[in-house]
Amino acid sequence: MADLLRDLERHQDQMSSLLERFVQMESPSGDKARIDALAAVLADEWRKRGAEVTEIASHSGNHLLVRFSPANRAATGQIMLLGHLDTVYPAGTLETMPFRLASGRAYGPGVFDMKGGLVIALAAFDALRRAGVEPRRPITCLWNSDEETGSFSSRELIERECRASQAVLVLEPAAEPKGAIKTARKGVGEIEMKVTGRAAHSGLRPQDGVNAVLELALQIARVSKWNNPRRGIGVQANVAAGGTRVNVIAAEASCQIDLRAERQSDIRALERKFRALRPITRGARLEVKGGFNRPPMERRMAAALFAKAKLLASEIRWKLQEATVGGGSDGNLTASLGIPTLDGLGAVGEGAHSLEESIVIKELPRRAALLAGLIASL
Repeated sequence: MADLLRDLERHQDQMSSLLERFVQMESPSGDKARIDALAAVLADEWRKRGAEVTEIASHSGNHLLVRFSPANRAATGQIMLLGHLDTVYPAGTLETMPFRLASGRAYGPGVFDMKGGLVIALAAFDALRRAGVEPRRPITCLWNSDEETGSFSSRELIERECRASQAVLVLEPAAEPKGAIKTARKGVGEIEMKVTGRAAHSGLRPQDGVNAVLELALQIARVSKWNNPRRGIGVQANVAAGGTRVNVIAAEASCQIDLRAERQSDIRALERKFRALRPITRGARLEVKGGFNRPPMERRMAAALFAKAKLLASEIRWKLQEATVGGGSDGNLTASLGIPTLDGLGAVGEGAHSLEESIVIKELPRRAALLAGLIASL
């Protein structure tokens, strides 16, 4: 580990340059042309390193499947590296949020979530090659194009590759702000509630109307009581709309509700509660759609891998920490299939999805050394 770290520290400037190149290539979710352009550049980088690369076409942007097969393979079952190409930032964000280096940090759209992770993966393989270390198992990297929007086009691919894996290492960013490894994540879902009422003049005949906005407000108040932070349950109505004019009783209203839960049992209970909802206002109709789309990533699926990572980190006097986080990732999917999964192996930084998104440059070599150590020892 010490040798790997020293080598990577000597190549920190190269890592920073590659990071700048990736960040300068904006890749908003759903922007196929821009994501495909980044995928092509990343594919070229992996091919330079001797990998077999397949670009898998998708309406959301091409997914990249990268494979290394060791010549002297000593163990069966692949190790899977997992991450994504897309970011939450719309095209043109670079004009107001350019890539920049300041006070030992790199700033820019997607630098933390998760283009820093793409750089760390490449650097880890470079370090192993320079050290003459060949992995014992086949390595597969899957970089998908739609993680930020739910991985709907890539989920089948992720699950297929996961089932062939002994372990999954996720290059999502580390837990903010100190860089802890993510050993547990909440399950994530979304509910849409739609209310249909009846329009009427709000001054002349309000009694003839059924106010959909009022009904929606009552329902939001009801489900908000299901929040339970101590148990890790979140029910947040974050988007709402309804009505047409101020003098018309609202005939329609709807909202989108973000769901989070740490336990599978709580996920099932929440979904049952939403399906059992009935209108409160006489004459209103209520439609509820959706549910959880990412199961929780439970710590038991990361425990053994984290213990190994912690031991490797101790070799370079690094007291590696772990964290449970509320956000979901594709690691939720792999852990739910029973495959040991370690998440948050990417960059150390803060401000994900914000104008101040940044990473700590000097942490890149250490994160790459840890990843290289895990790849070599699994």
